[in-house]
Amino acid sequence: MNESKSIIFFDGVCNLCNSSIDFIIQRDKKGRFLVGALQDAFSKKILEDYSVKPDYLDSLVLLEKGEIFYRSTAALKISKHLSGLWPLFYGFIILPSWLRDPIYDWIGKNRYRWFGKKNTCRIPSPEEEAKFLSPKNFPQKA
Repeated sequence: MNESKSIIFFDGVCNLCNSSIDFIIQRDKKGRFLVGALQDAFSKKILEDYSVKPDYLDSLVLLEKGEIFYRSTAALKISKHLSGLWPLFYGFIILPSWLRDPIYDWIGKNRYRWFGKKNTCRIPSPEEEAKFLSPKNFPQKA
């Protein structure tokens, strides 16, 4: 695996998730993250090695240094690397996930109703292509 980049996998048809990815891309000043839709075949191929179910869409998934993180833990680990004051949110990592995750889950369960969803996964613009997971920018070992 390419250890230099962390990968954020997200629900590619969720409007809230897509807005969150826009937010992250704008604040990822060091180019630490690649992003990929959970529904994408290339994403599924990578996640297969980490025992993530192929139909998993319940939260964003962070692959960092060979380890998988879900839900609020993934969100907080991402915030740690964003520009601005967002790294301050990482302090919430001291709270146990059983306290943090119910809020995350409540938003997740209502995300389509509150924010809507697209019919198809997002296609990156030419400017965003380098940030999106692909065999070109994330070669795997054979």
